[in-house]
Amino acid sequence: MAGRRDFIKAGSLILLAAGKLASALAGAQSVNPGIIEDSKLTKLLAGIQPFGREDYQQRWQKAWKLISENSTGALFVEPGPTMQYFTGVNWWRSERTFGFLLFPEREPVWICPAFELDRARELVDEAQEIRTWEEHESPFAVIRKTCRDYARVKRIALEPSTRSFIFYGLRKDAGDFELVDGSAVTDGCRGQKTEKEITCLEAANRITKLAYREAFRRIKEGMTQEELAGYIREAHARLGVTGSGSPSLGPASSYPHGSRKRKNIESGDIILVDGGCRVEGYNSDVTRTLVFGRTTDLQKRIWETVRRAQLAALRACRPGVACEEVDRAARKVIEEAGFGPGYKYFSHRLGHGIGLEGHEYPYLVAGNKLKIQPGMTFSNEPGIYLPGEFGIRIEDCMVVTEDGARILGGMEALSLEEPFGED
Repeated sequence: MAGRRDFIKAGSLILLAAGKLASALAGAQSVNPGIIEDSKLTKLLAGIQPFGREDYQQRWQKAWKLISENSTGALFVEPGPTMQYFTGVNWWRSERTFGFLLFPEREPVWICPAFELDRARELVDEAQEIRTWEEHESPFAVIRKTCRDYARVKRIALEPSTRSFIFYGLRKDAGDFELVDGSAVTDGCRGQKTEKEITCLEAANRITKLAYREAFRRIKEGMTQEELAGYIREAHARLGVTGSGSPSLGPASSYPHGSRKRKNIESGDIILVDGGCRVEGYNSDVTRTLVFGRTTDLQKRIWETVRRAQLAALRACRPGVACEEVDRAARKVIEEAGFGPGYKYFSHRLGHGIGLEGHEYPYLVAGNKLKIQPGMTFSNEPGIYLPGEFGIRIEDCMVVTEDGARILGGMEALSLEEPFGED
């Protein structure tokens, strides 16, 4: 079976534009009205607008401030989620360096292979400068020249996922500039979400929960993992997105990210499904655990413990609290129920940030003393895993408010028999 991360990567594709989505939903009503008659989702989708120049300008302004505060002359960003965040440009990563430099109080200046200039012009804002390099030239020398033209400080901050050949190329051809970690700028911007971003996250999480609920209604004896995964993809598609879920059955559920061992659904099996989709590039990440057939007392006890841990983390997650304290709140519940110490049965951190990436800064984990701020978004996913027997995890994403936190997309789990509550 493909790993959970493969399912997330394959399933988390871009949502149809808001207008196209509305048409898709309208067309789906005759096929399966139950899955789309959801007033909360309809309201959320009505509020979704594509990100544009005004959004990017606000993000530049925050980045400019952080660049100056960190005494950095420029931030260099190559293709990836951070490029999308600051510019809306989606470009592929290759051996040819492409990216932009962001200087305080200046729009992005692009570094581009000369033969790609026309294509870049189709994507880059016409007001922004593009500097090119020919095939025999060094892009890093072009970056150096651009920084000498615009940077007041001889430090270039690199977006954290920048590949090593770019680092070494800059060190060779722009050696008079100090290369520093740009995470203070990028994480400082991306870590806190605006209401517009939160609306996208809310809709994505709602869609995945509705898709799961629809697919779970079709579970039957003998069904394969692939069949259930197919029903989850189909249900996402009826809601206008490409989305997925990775099922782990029986003993395989004791592996937090699934097992390569395959089996069909049998009576008494734990079924753990983890997956998601994207809305305007923003991810959902949802895990639900249920039982096919009768539940045992141990299964119920563990599920109830995990749910209490999730609620404890939700209550602990509020502005001013350290990230590690939220992890600790959930872990304390699990340990007091006899499933400890530490990572013995709850074998992973509580959660991760979520946005344009399924897993991103910041993380809810022991040792992370970062203070939580309003607008931060996290997964909240405690679990208990009994090796060789079964595992139970409940995962919802949450957003930090001014005085606490709330679950994105609603539909919180009620029991093993009722993995989705109404709201």
